[in-house]
Amino acid sequence: MPIDADRPRLDWETQTLNNALEHILDRLVSSGESPLLSGGLIGLEKECLRVSRDGHISQRKHPDALGSPLTHPFITTDYSEALLEFITPPYGDVRQSLNFLRDLQIYAAHRIDDEIIWATSMPCIVDGETQIPIAEYGSSNAGLMKHVYRRGLGRRYGRTMQVIAGVHFNYSVNPALWPVLQRLRGDPRPLQAFMSDAYFGLIRNLQRWGWIVPYLFGASPAVCKSFFGDQDCDLDDFDDDTYYLPHATSLRVSDIGYQNKKEKKGGLQISYDNLERYVECLTWAIDTPSAQYQTLGVVVDGSYEQLNGNVLQIENEYYSSIRPKQITGADEKPSLALKKRGVRYVELRSLDVCAFEPVGVNERQLRFLEVFLLHCLLRPSPIIDAGERLRIDRNLDTVASRGREPGLTLECGTGAVSFAAWADEILEGVAAVAVQIDAHQGGSATVDAVASQQAKVADPDLTPSARMLREMMDREQGFFEYSMALSQAHRRYYEGQTLSPERLAELDREGVQSRARQAQMEAADQVPFDTYLATYFAQS
Repeated sequence: MPIDADRPRLDWETQTLNNALEHILDRLVSSGESPLLSGGLIGLEKECLRVSRDGHISQRKHPDALGSPLTHPFITTDYSEALLEFITPPYGDVRQSLNFLRDLQIYAAHRIDDEIIWATSMPCIVDGETQIPIAEYGSSNAGLMKHVYRRGLGRRYGRTMQVIAGVHFNYSVNPALWPVLQRLRGDPRPLQAFMSDAYFGLIRNLQRWGWIVPYLFGASPAVCKSFFGDQDCDLDDFDDDTYYLPHATSLRVSDIGYQNKKEKKGGLQISYDNLERYVECLTWAIDTPSAQYQTLGVVVDGSYEQLNGNVLQIENEYYSSIRPKQITGADEKPSLALKKRGVRYVELRSLDVCAFEPVGVNERQLRFLEVFLLHCLLRPSPIIDAGERLRIDRNLDTVASRGREPGLTLECGTGAVSFAAWADEILEGVAAVAVQIDAHQGGSATVDAVASQQAKVADPDLTPSARMLREMMDREQGFFEYSMALSQAHRRYYEGQTLSPERLAELDREGVQSRARQAQMEAADQVPFDTYLATYFAQS
């Protein structure tokens, strides 16, 4: 599908970017190397709350039948003891990733007794911060560090926003594509340096155009009023128990969600110019004391309440819609792993849980996201200056809170631009990449996945957020009642599913082995927690 050269462009910059994309696709096709656009690896992470039958956050410990959340490779917890996290290995086929994620949830659903896995990103009834149990990981130093880090998050930001759930999409490019791109771009550096730089280019473009993700897949236009406790908010009343915004797509990624606003006021600004600057900025934040967080105390009455009083406790505290990632060794700092071995994959974090799918995500979403990230990789990616950074932040919040508003405009370098026109431009480029993927794989699955997203731009009523509000209104149900009905339906679905004997044996084995690994770690610790932390943060 050639990019339509006759249609008026938004501005000269967009035309330049699309022309550059068309040029590199033509070169890949003419050299016979376009099949290398396929073959990347995809992994998934899904967060979801365990809740009681009456819709409150579970107060029970992580089920022993699910293994150790510290050492299990596939089933763990996020912030709360009640916030499950399911993790798949990376696969070269999106259906394998989906099937593994589904199997993990079947396994868990049969082992959480009479509890329910919550179906939506925004949480169920929240009975105050004390009713959100912080995740426990045992007595080893590594386990204590994970727990104390979460204590610190609660002290800094409050516990409630930490139980918002999402889906993370992990993606790595086909390794065979890298030397081809390096040759086409005439880059003489070592391959890993080129790869890391190209991944950062992908990240910058994702940030530029990332507002399209909550528009297409956002499924959190409403929230239970209990989420705010006694605090005021600027949302509208849907009914006595529900807040909403009529054109919202994803309150999860709006300014009510987890953000680093306090740190930004203190001077934190992470650079995505390149790997070196990114690591430098994160290192500064982890090493630099914050007057605000110092006053909270680190060790209070003999108990660690946060890992340190610095701008960030550790790298993961910094929220971003997409992160560069490298696999870490035992007790290795993520920033050091990146510095030593470069970027291995990226983690897209802006996906809401799809409330209409028991798995939380579907195949068309994943196919679209893969080709969207490839599109971000292949198009030129200039450095983001301070002005563009502000526009990026404002555009994301605008789409999250008002994305389906008729006549919506966003900000670009030349001024206000029609949301629909800009989204069409982006998806036109994505479709051009999709054609090449399907040409190699056969069929039209990727092109169809992009076309289904283009239809949502033409008709906002097709978006998940619009569907959710429409069904809530039709059924005269507030957020909690509606989400509870979905959660109960998902539970019935999983109760009716069975695992293959091989998968069941694999997950049973991982549970047993994970508990043994935790016990070994606890027995092997030889140094006090203070010393362990000092050694960890001394890595350079």
